[in-house]
Amino acid sequence: MNRFLLAVLLLLLPASALAQHAPTRAKLTETIEVAASPETVWERVKNFDDLSWNPLVASVDTVPGNVLDTARLVTLKTGGEMAETLYRFDEEKHMFATLVPHMDLKVLPVSTYSSYLTVKPGKAPGTALVEWRAAFYRGWPNNDPPPELNEAAGIKAVGAYVREALAGLKSTVEHGS
Repeated sequence: MNRFLLAVLLLLLPASALAQHAPTRAKLTETIEVAASPETVWERVKNFDDLSWNPLVASVDTVPGNVLDTARLVTLKTGGEMAETLYRFDEEKHMFATLVPHMDLKVLPVSTYSSYLTVKPGKAPGTALVEWRAAFYRGWPNNDPPPELNEAAGIKAVGAYVREALAGLKSTVEHGS
């Protein structure tokens, strides 16, 4: 083998080994169709200070309104807390986005969590399609994460949280519960 090629391969080997263990940004998208107009669903979900439609949430502490860079402290029924910031809000597009820069790993085993919630017309007339996109890094920033803080654990936990929250929104809008 060419000595130059061998030297290049030996130099690249440590870098490729590190890259295999470095955290990558995970992305997750969940949708749910709601039997109500997009405007009705948007009116229910748009207020940053109101998460009463989310069955996982015990309380929200923030100021009323949808002012960018406003923070809210979300207390979950399990006792954990998330400090979220509103960083995008578009009334016309029926969309908002939040950021949780530092997550309590007992709440969700992830870090640098962001989410986008959008309400669009559904497939059937008079329905709405709610899309929740989440992006995050695993809870363990270093190499060789423990199983409860790896990418798979983060995706599983965020997916379960988002699906249950969306199901709560659907139930609240459709049944008034």
